[in-house]
Amino acid sequence: MKSFRLPQHLRTLMPTPEIPTPYTDLAECRALLCTGSRSFWFASRILPSNLRNAACGLYAFCREADDAIDDGEDPKLELQKLHHRLDQIYAGASGMSSTDRVLARIVRETHLPRALIDGLLEGFKWDSQGMRYETYSDLYAYCARVAGSVGVMMCVLMGVRDRDALARASDLGVAMQLSNIARDVGEDARAGRLYLPTEALKHHGVDPEEFLHSPTFTAPIAQVIAEILDRAEELYTRSEHGISSLPMTCRPGIYAARRLYAGIGHQVRDNAYDSLSQRAHLNGRQKLALLTRTPKCFALPDQSLRSVPLGECAFLIDAVTGSPPPKDEPSAIRPGVWGLPQRLTWMLDAVATLEQRSSPREPDADC
Repeated sequence: MKSFRLPQHLRTLMPTPEIPTPYTDLAECRALLCTGSRSFWFASRILPSNLRNAACGLYAFCREADDAIDDGEDPKLELQKLHHRLDQIYAGASGMSSTDRVLARIVRETHLPRALIDGLLEGFKWDSQGMRYETYSDLYAYCARVAGSVGVMMCVLMGVRDRDALARASDLGVAMQLSNIARDVGEDARAGRLYLPTEALKHHGVDPEEFLHSPTFTAPIAQVIAEILDRAEELYTRSEHGISSLPMTCRPGIYAARRLYAGIGHQVRDNAYDSLSQRAHLNGRQKLALLTRTPKCFALPDQSLRSVPLGECAFLIDAVTGSPPPKDEPSAIRPGVWGLPQRLTWMLDAVATLEQRSSPREPDADC
C-alpha cells in the first residue's frame, strides 16, 4: 500500500523543535510524567484524556519546581525564580517555557487559585531547610502543602469546588504522602532527612539524632511506621466518600491512584514495616490487580463526605471556596479542549509563529 505523504505546503506547518505549540508543549510535560512518578502515570492512564493532559501539565511544573530546589546550589534563589515564573504565568506573559505555557492554559481554563501552588512551594521550601516535625500535626502541615495541595488542585481541574469534596481530596493527598514517608524512611535517613515525628520517636524510646547518625531498623521504628500507616489508612477511607462527588468519568482514575498508593503502604506492612533494609514497591502485576478493583468507585459510600477536614488543610480549602470563578465562565477542563480544538489551535499557533519569524519588526509578538 502506498504510504500517505502530506503536501509540502502542509509539511511546513508541522511543529519543529524551534516552533513551540500547545501540542509540543504538552508532549514535553508528558515525558516528565512518564519518567517521574510511575504510580501517578499508571493511574493517570484511566483519567479522561482532557483531564489526563491537564494533570500532566500540573505535574510537570511541580516536578520541575521540586528538582530545581533539590538540585540547585541556592534553594532560596530557586524559590524566588519559581515565584517569578508564577507571576508570569498568572499574568499571562509571553516568552514562557513549555511547562509554564501549559500551566498558564490550565490556570485560564480552571481559575486555579495561586495560593494552592504557593502552598506547594512552601512545602518544598521546608524540605530545602531540612525541617523536622515534632508532632503528627506538624507532619500533617507538611503533607498538606506538598500533597494535599495537589489533591485540591485536581478537584479544581475537574470543576469540583464543594468544600466537603475538597476536604476529602486533601485527605487523599495527605494519605498518599504518608504512604511515601513510610516507604522511604531508610532512604530519607541516609540522606539526612527525617519525617517521622520526633515526639513519636521519643515516645517509643528512639533518639532522633542517634537514628539519623546510624539509621537502623528496630522494633520501636517499626511501631512509628505502623502508626503513620494507620493514620494514612484512616484518611484513605475518608477520601473514598469524596470520590463519589467527582464527575463520573474521573472517578476510576482517582480511585486507582488511591488504591495504588495505599498498596505501597500495604507492601510496607507485608515487609514487617522494615523500610530501612528494603524499599517497598509494586510490580506491574500487582498494580494491574489493584486496578481491577476500580469499578468499585461507582458504588462508594458518601455518608462521611461531611467529616471535619484536617485543620492543617483548611487554608487550601479556603483558597478555593474564597475565590469562586466568574459566573459566566467555565471552571474546569472542558471535554475537547485537548482534542480537535487543541489541534486547530496548534495549527494556528504554527502559522502565527511562521509569520512572526518572517516579520522581525515584531520580535515580542505573542503567538
